[in-house]
Amino acid sequence: MIHSSQLLRRALLADAIFSGVSAVAMVLDAGALASFFNLPEALLRETGLFLVAYTALVGWLGTRASVPKAVVMLVVIGNAAWTLASIALLLSGAVSPNLLGTIMILAQAIATGVFAELQYVGLRRSGGTVAA
Repeated sequence: MIHSSQLLRRALLADAIFSGVSAVAMVLDAGALASFFNLPEALLRETGLFLVAYTALVGWLGTRASVPKAVVMLVVIGNAAWTLASIALLLSGAVSPNLLGTIMILAQAIATGVFAELQYVGLRRSGGTVAA
């Protein structure tokens, strides 16, 4: 466990808010979003379900003064991987989003990459080990 810096806590909470809003929209209205973005409904719904659990994790981490360093590093790596996977999805041809869908995927990839960077910097600013 490490002392969580204010930057890390804020970055985690911002990630939780962004992910939570996305999760609610994708779970509750995947069909409408699928039509709007020309993306598979199952992809949106399953992504939303994953984000429900993810939101709970990062929200919980963001409210703690002390956090497990390995779990935070996993979040940072996961966000970086999500960013790369989003771009790879667009380049793969596995989906054929319309212009709005492409913009949405790129915007969330950029936001996730920014969260990864802020969380990494916040982790580096975090204090020493906390005795358990």
